[in-house]
Amino acid sequence: MLIIGWDLHTRYQQIAMLDTETGELVERQLEHANGEADALYESLPSAARVGIEATIPAQWFERLLVRCGHELWVGDSTRIRAMVVRQQKTDVRDAVHLMKLLLTNPFLRIWIPSAEEPDLRQRLLHRQQLVWIQTATKNQLHALAISQGVCWKSKLWRERGRKELESLSLRPWAARRRQELLWMLDQLDRSIAGLNEAVRKEAQKRADVVRLMTHPGVGPVVALAFCSSSVRSDDSNGVSNGSATSD
Repeated sequence: MLIIGWDLHTRYQQIAMLDTETGELVERQLEHANGEADALYESLPSAARVGIEATIPAQWFERLLVRCGHELWVGDSTRIRAMVVRQQKTDVRDAVHLMKLLLTNPFLRIWIPSAEEPDLRQRLLHRQQLVWIQTATKNQLHALAISQGVCWKSKLWRERGRKELESLSLRPWAARRRQELLWMLDQLDRSIAGLNEAVRKEAQKRADVVRLMTHPGVGPVVALAFCSSSVRSDDSNGVSNGSATSD
């Protein structure tokens, strides 16, 4: 069996690969830009076990290993680093240390989300970002209305309040700002409404989310966000951890 310790950088990766049957050890630095890393994993004669630390998002690497039939183990970076005897840090030593942990010690694995989970998190994150922009846009329009003696608070976003806001007599650039902010708000309202519907449909597909929504005050957004980021346990070593990479 091939055991590979993998130390990741944005432009390259350092590996320490051991063949447990022959005892052959290979240490290499693989560049990402020229496809050297992809070529290596695709050319391996048998399935390999690859150990990495939880680090920057590396979904492309996860997809590569799945396509090539290799097994990925993601470890707790803080606890793995604490097990290093020699504190001097180099790429080569980090890769060898990960390889040795795969061979001799319990590899401190953490839970890895499924392929669909990161995309779901992106949907929730995108919605949250748009809601923040929507709130900032409303605050600007509200401040504009207050400067003209109109203070309707939340009623400003109803039909009558919208008409009052549009009818305010403003100087040319203030009027243009109002027009563009209202246009932005309309666009954001439509986008968020579409995302809300997508989140609602996704929530109905998952039993754990539906069950959580029975709690008073918990809607599909909160329930789906909680269930998609909840801590899970790794049955292989009994360690309870969170997700491996961020979205």
